[in-house]
Amino acid sequence: MSEVSLYRKYRPQNFSHLVGQDHVRTTLMNALQEGRAVHAYLFCGPRGTGKTSTARLFAKALNCLKPGENGEPCETCEICQEIIDGRLIDLIEIDAASRTGVDNIRELTDSAMVAAPSGGYKVFLVDEVHMLSKSA
Repeated sequence: MSEVSLYRKYRPQNFSHLVGQDHVRTTLMNALQEGRAVHAYLFCGPRGTGKTSTARLFAKALNCLKPGENGEPCETCEICQEIIDGRLIDLIEIDAASRTGVDNIRELTDSAMVAAPSGGYKVFLVDEVHMLSKSA
């Protein structure tokens, strides 16, 4: 049996489960409802406040095949299930603390030139971006 850390096991799967981030939730849900998502979002704050969880949730809502009227992901479509299982090829999560070099960023930009295989949005989550080298 594989072990899963608590923050991954209990990561919020929809916006109604996102606690303590009401202003962020409202902003993101308004963007989804109006179809006005922008090309980049920067989530910042202290450790443990849900930056990565919020970004993953937003990526799921952007790519959901059957979103609710308020922008909530359906949790049942193929895309939602792949994101929950961590196997969606359109969601690329990178730990910049361990991949700090220019070559790592070149791989990322080369990957961005290719359209999302599912036809939705290709989402890049770059954790610990402050750890990148100056040249990267």
